[in-house]
Amino acid sequence: MPDICLLGTGGMLPLKDRFLTSLYAEYNGKAVLIDCGEGTQVAIAKHGLKMSRIELLLITHCHADHVTGLPGLLLSIGNSSRTEPLDIAAPQSCIPIIKSLMSVCGALPYEVRLHGLPEDEPFELSAEFIAPMLKIRTLPLSHRVSCLGYSLVLERKPPFLPENAKALGIPVEYWKRLHSGETVILDDGRSIAPEAVTGEKRSPIKITYTTDTLPIAELAGFAESSDLFICEGMYGLPEKKESMNEKCHMLMQDACGIALMAGVKRLWLTHYSPAEKEPSLYEEELKKIFPDAVITADGAKITL
Repeated sequence: MPDICLLGTGGMLPLKDRFLTSLYAEYNGKAVLIDCGEGTQVAIAKHGLKMSRIELLLITHCHADHVTGLPGLLLSIGNSSRTEPLDIAAPQSCIPIIKSLMSVCGALPYEVRLHGLPEDEPFELSAEFIAPMLKIRTLPLSHRVSCLGYSLVLERKPPFLPENAKALGIPVEYWKRLHSGETVILDDGRSIAPEAVTGEKRSPIKITYTTDTLPIAELAGFAESSDLFICEGMYGLPEKKESMNEKCHMLMQDACGIALMAGVKRLWLTHYSPAEKEPSLYEEELKKIFPDAVITADGAKITL
């Protein structure tokens, strides 16, 4: 099961008690990192995580609070004796900016592979090098620059039914192949389909991450049925609505409304304005909109 840690919950600039918003998701010893603002490598260490396990870095957009921690992170990873390649995916227009940021790193002891993603239409990329059944979906958001939301979708195998396999006289050495979805031919000539020894299909685990956007209609469909929906909420004051719309951000109440429409299991709010000193003050009000809303703090963790 994937382990999730919200490294920071701040927007615009880091505070002495609040890192910038970034997500660390680990599965079977390999991790995906979403966004990399100033001090991200410090937040990773503070929360007891391993930057050496990061295989893929996803960038939502190239505003400073989401990307300027990249040189420090890359250098820190280099100091962890890494030699394997690291992949970074971002909106296509971000790639020249990322290359410029990397220019201050000098020679890294590993290859950084950059992948530009479409900015005007949803896209899906395979992440088989992290997990064979992991797919990453993108959604173009509505911000002042090109910005993408990400959904990490981990398909799950149906449960294996050893009692069925035993009843059919299937040798143990075939069990793993059957559980992986492969039809096998036994020594006696029988063809066994995986459905004969597996249970009902299970729903995938879905994590959706969206920050820096207006509350566009497409978000509800994108986040639909997420086990965890991580969404920005710059402010909790309704009177900030017009100001947030002008800056292409959303309120905590907007995020709760989207979570309700999307039917997500839980909502983690994040990306608070530096002026929002105590976001937890709005929790009671927000739970009236979406009961499973959580006003997170740095280091929030969950295993899904």
